[in-house]
Amino acid sequence: MASSNPRYANFTARANLRKRVKAMGLPCAICGKPIDYDLDWYVDPRDGKRKRHPLSYELDEIVPISRGGSPTDISNVQPVHRACNQMKGDGTTKRYKRFMQSRHAKREHSREW
Repeated sequence: MASSNPRYANFTARANLRKRVKAMGLPCAICGKPIDYDLDWYVDPRDGKRKRHPLSYELDEIVPISRGGSPTDISNVQPVHRACNQMKGDGTTKRYKRFMQSRHAKREHSREW
């Protein structure tokens, strides 16, 4: 049975794309900080469960699949931290960055008395 999720339906193409982007060694496209491409799983000491590290590498779609973006087009993917990708959700990177800048601007402004 074929998967309804396009990321898994094109598993081989997606896996090859992940390797290709990983080999580039680029920083996180969202926060701009370096990505440790060797991080992957860890055991959470609080509950003993195996989890993906928040700063591990994920392949993110610039235009989300839910909005018509391609999961296998190199021009539509970027390397990101898992935590950054989860915060971004299904919005675009541009929209998320604009949101974070406005939040940061409000926070700075509120400290000036």
